[in-house]
Amino acid sequence: MLLVLVAAAGGAVVLATRDDGTASGGADYAPDIDPARFTAQVDNPFLPLPPGARWVYDGTTADGAEHTVVEVQAGTKKIMGVDCVIVRDTVSLDGQVVEDTYDWFAQDDEGNVWYFGEDTKEYEEGAVASTAGSWEAGVDGAQPGIAMEAKPKAGDRYRQEYYRGEAEDMGEVLGVDERVDVPFGHFDGVLKTKDTTPLEPDVVEHKYYASGIGLVLELDPTGGSERVELTDFQQ
Repeated sequence: MLLVLVAAAGGAVVLATRDDGTASGGADYAPDIDPARFTAQVDNPFLPLPPGARWVYDGTTADGAEHTVVEVQAGTKKIMGVDCVIVRDTVSLDGQVVEDTYDWFAQDDEGNVWYFGEDTKEYEEGAVASTAGSWEAGVDGAQPGIAMEAKPKAGDRYRQEYYRGEAEDMGEVLGVDERVDVPFGHFDGVLKTKDTTPLEPDVVEHKYYASGIGLVLELDPTGGSERVELTDFQQ
């Protein structure tokens, strides 16, 4: 079963299922976004985004030593009439900034965290080399998706974003009671997800989320060298 978002009577957004195992296309995927049902105060336990919170991740990738700083900004951005919290994500590789991204999130009245887009820049030798992957919900056919369910269950699958040809990530819940050890600490009751995209079918990421913290571990389950761990968290 694949969870897809469809508009329900009365303007609500509900989860429905499909049996064909494929994601709904752009023409079918059109969640009905009612701004009155959303808030920029994101307190989902597996993806809390309070202003001023800061996560630091370190690890190894195929390209070298990766250092990532994620910071929740003080302001908001209005997208499709929804006030979204702004999260900055800065990635360095072997000491050089290679990516600087502003992501936009909001939470609905059921506790689901929605992803409304990103403004991303990739750097080479200190200069912007690409903005590929940038998108904003409501612009040029782009649609928001679910970044974190309110009540994730093993087997759930959902669209995280949709901008045809640029951003088509899908998420799947693999487990809800994992144990994880990272430099920042030991965590029980961890949520495990799998991220994939039809744009890069060979790329698979497993992500682990601890309640009250958020993302604590990201790794490549296909045998690659990538393992990025939470090393510091402040709020």
